[in-house]
Amino acid sequence: VQLQASGGGLVQAGGSLRLSCAASGTIFSINGMGWYRQAPGNQRELVAVVTSGGRTNYADSVKGRFTISRDNAKNMVFLEMNSLKPEDTAVYYCSADLKRGARSYEKTYWGQGTQVTVSS
Repeated sequence: VQLQASGGGLVQAGGSLRLSCAASGTIFSINGMGWYRQAPGNQRELVAVVTSGGRTNYADSVKGRFTISRDNAKNMVFLEMNSLKPEDTAVYYCSADLKRGARSYEKTYWGQGTQVTVSS
């Protein structure tokens, strides 16, 4: 199983970016999908998660600015980021809680990370 994230880049404060992440390989089912971020010197933190049924949860720092969504048919998760701030600068990682077979245990898989840099 691989998670491939894309869409990061350099943007000015107030700008927008859209991150995408696609899960591929032998996948039976995917439960939660999400985005996390890690800034230099900081621990990895939750940004947003979405369940297979579409329920979402956001970090307080991004509520009202970021929107997470997913395409279950394509095993993809997206993060629409608006009104970006310099403090949003970090490496963003996607995650997926999935089972590779009907009798498999659920395991969390991670993407490789994509850099988001917001200049002031």
